[in-house]
Amino acid sequence: MAKRDLISIFDLKKAEIENLIKDANILKKEKKRSRPLRGKTLAMIFEKASTRTRVSFEVGMYQLGGTALYLNANDLQLGKGETIEDTAKTLSRYADCIMLRTFAHDNVVKLASAASVPVINGLSDLSHPCQILSDLFTVYEKNKNYKKLTYAYIGDSNNVLNSWIEAAGVLGLHLKIATPRSFAPSGAILETAREFNQTGIKLYNDPDEAVKDADVIYTDVWVSMGQENKREEKIKDFAGFQVNSVLVNKAKHNAIVMHCLPAHRDEEITSEVLDGRQSVVFDQAENRLHMQKAILKLLIK
Repeated sequence: MAKRDLISIFDLKKAEIENLIKDANILKKEKKRSRPLRGKTLAMIFEKASTRTRVSFEVGMYQLGGTALYLNANDLQLGKGETIEDTAKTLSRYADCIMLRTFAHDNVVKLASAASVPVINGLSDLSHPCQILSDLFTVYEKNKNYKKLTYAYIGDSNNVLNSWIEAAGVLGLHLKIATPRSFAPSGAILETAREFNQTGIKLYNDPDEAVKDADVIYTDVWVSMGQENKREEKIKDFAGFQVNSVLVNKAKHNAIVMHCLPAHRDEEITSEVLDGRQSVVFDQAENRLHMQKAILKLLIK
């Protein structure tokens, strides 16, 4: 059987996403853990700092009976004294799966093309598939009819939004996106998603319009890693796009609020909302663990 990679949500079929969510739910409820990955090894390469990605994959492999090896990019020859392709071929001789958290999306594409074992995109500047799969599981926990809900994304066009667009395409979700005009999503990802889902993905420049009738309100930082030099400019650009109690009250009364963390409190989201009764933010963080386990089980044979 050919090896499978998870580079973007588009690598998965609708039924596979549904099965991952169901499997994550089972794994979370297990009282006596099975060890399907006993003796297996995950090599984790980090070019970007991480809390949830590292801990969830490392603990997840342990709970499945395997071992996770942390590799800081500064300790490797990755793309420096050695090509990414040669690193991929070498690690494929040692490990059963490779996870890369990187800046340039092309790095994970090159790694996957050269590796003979499965490669997981732990995050790139273009996409963050593991996060959105985990988020979908979190919504499923709150409402089994997650595919019929209305999702409102408020904020920047970044890797998290790209993966939400991909998920909306594959699953046929109703996704309403509110960004400032100059930050609207565009390009191949949106076009491909609309080939699956012609009418469900809508763009707005007014957050009030986007959250109207929303069951889920989602936001992320305005200033991503590597954009620190644009901080003051972006904060001005996104004035009016904060997820606060006034905005949340314009959605459905039982809407849930999500943020993938880390959060810049009282910037893109207020502490009042982040810590409020409608927030499921720390459920999301916990569920990274269970979804990573489901992903690892799917890919490692």
